[in-house]
Amino acid sequence: MSDSDDYSPSKVSIEDGVLRIVVATEAGGASLDLDGIDGGTAALRSVNAGTTAIGSVLLIGRGPNFCAGGNVRDFAGAEDRGAFVGSVADTFHAFVRELAAVTVPVVAGVHGWAAGAGMSLVCLTDIAIGGPSTKLRPAYPSIGFTPDGGMSWTLPRIVGSGRAMDILLGDSIINGEDAVRLGILSRLVGDDIVDSEAERLARTLANGPTSAYQGIKRLLGTSESATLTEQLDAEAASISAAASSPAGREGVDAFVEKRRPDFS
Repeated sequence: MSDSDDYSPSKVSIEDGVLRIVVATEAGGASLDLDGIDGGTAALRSVNAGTTAIGSVLLIGRGPNFCAGGNVRDFAGAEDRGAFVGSVADTFHAFVRELAAVTVPVVAGVHGWAAGAGMSLVCLTDIAIGGPSTKLRPAYPSIGFTPDGGMSWTLPRIVGSGRAMDILLGDSIINGEDAVRLGILSRLVGDDIVDSEAERLARTLANGPTSAYQGIKRLLGTSESATLTEQLDAEAASISAAASSPAGREGVDAFVEKRRPDFS
C-alpha cells in the first residue's frame, strides 16, 4: 500500500511499525480532522485485511488539544443539518469500526481537551496517556446532540452504566486524575511529554511480541460475554498456541539464556 495512493502522509504515516494517525489539528480548531479520519480508515482497513503489517496504532492531535469534537461551525452552516451531521457520523463510524477491529495495541496521547468525538476516541483505545491538564467531556448535550463514535457503548463498559449515565446526562468535565481513577485514561505523565511518552510506548509495543498482544486483546474482548469456564478454556488454548509460536519460543529461550528477547 502506498501512502500517496491511500492517505496523506502528513496525517497518516507508518514508521517503525507504528501506524500514526492525526485526529485533529490546530488549524481546524482542534475539531475532528476528517482527512485524517478518512486516511486512518483506509490505513486501518489495509491492516485489517492483512495487506499492511504494523505493531501498534498511535492516535494524536496537533496543537494544544487532542480533539475538541466535531466542527460545530460546519454543522451550523449546513443547509440540511441532519443529513450533514449524519454523513460526518458515518465517516467517523467507518473509522471507529476499523479501529475497533485492529488486533494490535492502540495508544493515544491525550493532551489538553478530549471532548465529544475526541472523548469517544479515548474510550476506544487500549492505553490512553494524559497529563495533569488533560480534560475530557462528552460535550454532546451542550449542543443538544446525542453521542456518536461508540461512546454510548464504550463508556458504560469502562465506568459502569450508572456512572456513564451520570457523566453523559450531566455533561461532566473530567480532569486527568479522575479520568485515571475511572479507567478512561491509563496513566498521567507531565503535560509536556504526553505525546512523546505515547510515541515511546507505541514504538515499544510495536517491537514487542505482537502475537501475544493480539491474544491478550482477543481474550479481553471475549471475557465480558464468556463464562469463567469458557474463558479458562480460551486461555488454555491461547497460551498453548503462544508457547508454540515464534514469539513464545523466543521469549522462553531468551529467559533461559538470560538475554533480552528479540521479537522482530
